[in-house]
Amino acid sequence: MSLDQKIYELRMEKLKQIEALGQQAYPYKYETTHTVPEVLAGYTEATAEQLEADRVELRVAGRIMALRLMGKAAFAHIQQRGQRLQIYVKKDAVGDKLFELFKLLDIGDHVGLKGYLFRTRTGELTVHVDDITFLSKDLLPLPEKFHGLTDVELRYRQRYVDLTMNPEVREVFVKRAKIVQSVRNFFDTRGFIEVETPMMHPIAGGAAARPFVTHHNTLDMDLYLRIAPELYLKRLIVGGMERVYEINRNFRNEGVSTRHNPEFTMLEFYQAYADYWDLMDLSEELLKKVAMDVNGTTLVTFNERELDFGKFQRLSMREAIIKYWPEVAGGPPEMADFSDASKVEELVRRLQKAKINLPYDPKEPAGRAIADVFEAVAEEHLWEPTILYDFPVAISPLSKNKRDEADWVERFEIYIAGMEIGNAFSELNDPEEQRRRFQQQIGERDRGDEEAHQMDEDYIRALSYGMPPTAGEGIGIDRLTMLLTGASSIRDVILFPQLRKQQEDEGEEAAKVEGEPPK
Repeated sequence: MSLDQKIYELRMEKLKQIEALGQQAYPYKYETTHTVPEVLAGYTEATAEQLEADRVELRVAGRIMALRLMGKAAFAHIQQRGQRLQIYVKKDAVGDKLFELFKLLDIGDHVGLKGYLFRTRTGELTVHVDDITFLSKDLLPLPEKFHGLTDVELRYRQRYVDLTMNPEVREVFVKRAKIVQSVRNFFDTRGFIEVETPMMHPIAGGAAARPFVTHHNTLDMDLYLRIAPELYLKRLIVGGMERVYEINRNFRNEGVSTRHNPEFTMLEFYQAYADYWDLMDLSEELLKKVAMDVNGTTLVTFNERELDFGKFQRLSMREAIIKYWPEVAGGPPEMADFSDASKVEELVRRLQKAKINLPYDPKEPAGRAIADVFEAVAEEHLWEPTILYDFPVAISPLSKNKRDEADWVERFEIYIAGMEIGNAFSELNDPEEQRRRFQQQIGERDRGDEEAHQMDEDYIRALSYGMPPTAGEGIGIDRLTMLLTGASSIRDVILFPQLRKQQEDEGEEAAKVEGEPPK
């Protein structure tokens, strides 16, 4: 029998004894007058004399996080909403029966307490308990106080324990909620309408990604979990909803890393009668406001380096390649070098000769090679908030052509700390050109690109009804949260990230062998 199993059985026996004292094992509710944060906010500055003169009676509840018995009295700390408050239980005050109840409590149990506030000799704000109500028994031991839940994989898998033991983890998700709230306020006050679009699509579209596939039994048809809401949101622009946004869950059947989770949250917004220059200004304004709303400053520290959400640089993709061109590959290219396929190939060969890892397929369009060159030489250097604009048409099937360069499109991405957090276009609204782009993507798919866009006839039909000039953008909420909270992994900002099943199965099998309750 494992140690956890022994503790489980001992605490089950305690639960029976608690019931024998007249307490419910699992009561339905407890009426409180204050939360722990309210007590601390309201009375932390109150002196012992003030608390004695104006007695504060209260009813408060929480989880026991520390426990110290001293004969006929005891001190403990309860925790609620990530904050702790000391309590004092004296046998003479609560009576024999309730003191017996208190002695049956363990760290991790939930209790309701009635009493009044006072200060101890050491000056700590404390609840003098008059009455105790048992609320819930923690049957499995919480991690040891000083070491906590240190196994990173276990922290993600058992987030409920992680949140209990690590108040700073809870604060990350409080900030995440504030980020979403700030985003909503920003768009609501600018005349945007929040909408909901389908999560199951007959055609996977709106982004270059491998989809998850599901099956609808009644309709007997395969569907794709949404990789992006883009094409549905632009249908709404056609329908006259001229400013729309959605905070949406997307699903991409791809790898897991510190920056990628198969299920993630995106903000997407579209504004009619605007272009990508308008959204550059809007994006800078949005990100500055969110940083101020969440942290009270535009300055953040990420990976021990400071970032300023109030200062953005703007570079075209070609300018970024020129600026960050590695010396080992010789002199930097000139703008003219990007307009000729043979010159682009020469740039690739120079980088490969300099031992810079760079894939290249001469059968692919030169624009794709330029994008690969950017990723190889410039992307990691975009630490300060950067708007990177003007992309090759070959990698942008939904974006409008640049006004004076047919091989380029009006698209930008937002980079912060070398990480892409946003992607925006002057949206392509010519149905015939959109059909040609889709057909080009089909050609890419035939050459083995599983992420290439599929033909979407209904979307082309929607464009044929007339979509006004429009700009649209997507911003990753998870990555934005990473930056604003200093989290180094995307799994630190997702409450229940996707984890490998094999490790979970091994844990379940071990539990069965040991006879433990399911974890």
